[in-house]
Amino acid sequence: MYIKKILWTITLIGLVAAAIFAYYIYNAMLSPNTAFNNEQAYIYVPTNASYADVVEQLEPLLDDLESFDALAKQKKYNTNLKAGRFAIKKGMTNNDIINSIRSNNLPVQLAFNNQESIAKLAGRVSQQIEADSSDLLEAMTDEAFLTKSGFNKKSALGMYIPNSYEFFWNSSAETFRDRMLKEYNRFWNESRNAKAKAIGLSRDEVMTLASIVHEESKQPSEQPRIAGVYLNRIRIGMPLQADPTLKFAAYQLPQYKNTVIKRVLNVHKEIASPYNTYKNSGLPPGLITMPDITAIDAVLNPEKHNYIYFAADAKKIGYHKFAKTLAQHNQNAREYQRYLSAQGINK
Repeated sequence: MYIKKILWTITLIGLVAAAIFAYYIYNAMLSPNTAFNNEQAYIYVPTNASYADVVEQLEPLLDDLESFDALAKQKKYNTNLKAGRFAIKKGMTNNDIINSIRSNNLPVQLAFNNQESIAKLAGRVSQQIEADSSDLLEAMTDEAFLTKSGFNKKSALGMYIPNSYEFFWNSSAETFRDRMLKEYNRFWNESRNAKAKAIGLSRDEVMTLASIVHEESKQPSEQPRIAGVYLNRIRIGMPLQADPTLKFAAYQLPQYKNTVIKRVLNVHKEIASPYNTYKNSGLPPGLITMPDITAIDAVLNPEKHNYIYFAADAKKIGYHKFAKTLAQHNQNAREYQRYLSAQGINK
């Protein structure tokens, strides 16, 4: 009888222990363990992050960090981290969370446009993926890469076609750069290459002219007409005389740092620079900014006309008046200069 009581006691203890263990397993694996009200939250696990780094991000998102920690160690997540961007959905269990941050690296939509230089592009991209701006700048200006890819430091910005692209957050600087080269070559399809050949320009020259067109007008409806003006000037051997190139040349000089040129003056036309298209014939040696796709396609699909000149329209700001003769152009230009003076814009 005494032995039976001992066996029953042992059995009861075992059942209680099993119940406690089952309850623990339920809480650790099957019970919801999120502490936020949004539908989902994200954590970003850097390359070479430690388990402690992950726990620090998770702590404000979880109701019970200890149960998560116990299960993570049991499932060996703490020694097998994956870098990336991961989602934790409201109501997830510890098991769901571990499975998500172990294997469900989510991409980000990386977007950029209208960047004035490779350095500024690197800064913009570094805000969206793990790679920092210095690593990006180094990769994007690497001379061996540029030479192999058919670029140089003056034309390098043209490799980056402004758009939205899907990347994993933990992409390296080299991964970003190499992907952009593939996107550039994809952009330059058979049709665009044929159009560039038809107007007598290389890819680099198209991108350079497109950067000027982009700076002249942000209006897609008149960009093909402006492109046509510049191509007409190239065709007859006339200097481009593009004001945006003067601004670009000026901004390279110490006295124009941290300034905004609102009115191009004769003094700017005297700047000694290969980007001064009043003094130098043909296209400048590289892009003056990142053109948008509408400006690129405007150069490739220029409006055919006999206009040689254009000036900003004082009555329709953001647009231009076009002229076939210098006399008509001078009249248009004087009208706009009077408008600038009336607005107190003198430099």
